[in-house]
Amino acid sequence: MIGARVFCIPTATLERSSSSSIFFFFPKISTRPVSRVSTTVAMSTTSKSQEELDSIFKQKRVVRTTVRKSLKAMNPSLRTQQDDAIQNTVLEAPWFKSCRRLCAYISCKSLNEVDTSRILSKILQHPGTTTTAASMTNVADKKLYVPWVEDKKSNMRMLHISHMDDLIANSMNILEPALVDALGNEREDVLQADEPIDLFILPGLAFDRCGRRLGRGGGYYDTFLKRYEDRAKAKGWSNPLMVALSYSPQILEDGGIPVTPNDVMIDALVTPSGVVPITPPAIERM
Repeated sequence: MIGARVFCIPTATLERSSSSSIFFFFPKISTRPVSRVSTTVAMSTTSKSQEELDSIFKQKRVVRTTVRKSLKAMNPSLRTQQDDAIQNTVLEAPWFKSCRRLCAYISCKSLNEVDTSRILSKILQHPGTTTTAASMTNVADKKLYVPWVEDKKSNMRMLHISHMDDLIANSMNILEPALVDALGNEREDVLQADEPIDLFILPGLAFDRCGRRLGRGGGYYDTFLKRYEDRAKAKGWSNPLMVALSYSPQILEDGGIPVTPNDVMIDALVTPSGVVPITPPAIERM
């Protein structure tokens, strides 16, 4: 199961920026996972009472408020440096170069998300636009699916695009794929595709080195990833690699992110200081 692959990396070194009051967590990469009991979110299988869930949701709101303030306080030049470092790491990674079908988010500046514009542009390069045969091999022939929010009930689809021009701004000024292509054909939905996804590049508001991910509260990614998991299981497909991109202030101490049974875990983090593999599949591939 996508959400069941949870292993914990030893506690990271805590560094403090000399130019701000924000604490930055720079993970030390470990090659030896520490196993722990896990279900969808490494919690007890006992059903949570409504009172317990309400308490967890309250804790999540507190963490979201704290992390949002930290992100808002980031120095713009530091943000740019971290964007460049994270995207360079992804673009140069063998696990990215070798993937052929992937889902990735379209970064939104107003949400303070890690920039993905260079990653998407590289994926959508076409023959004749790359400078060398080697660079073309690294990024060509990738099939990309990006999010389209269907409604306000946590329903989201991932639709195939071939060009950056396939994206349009929605009512919140967030880029999404148009539902039909230039020829009027409906875009392929990844949940109807005949081949499995190799890689998910995920956003989030906060993460830890045990694979916990805190979203923005809408539940869109957790809902979608569970649907993809069900389809992959029905088709007998292998699980995709679940990789999240994170600025330094978004990385919290282990156990600092409250979780519910519906929260989906990640396999690895890409941070400004490098890749942090978490699960055995990630350690094996990264």
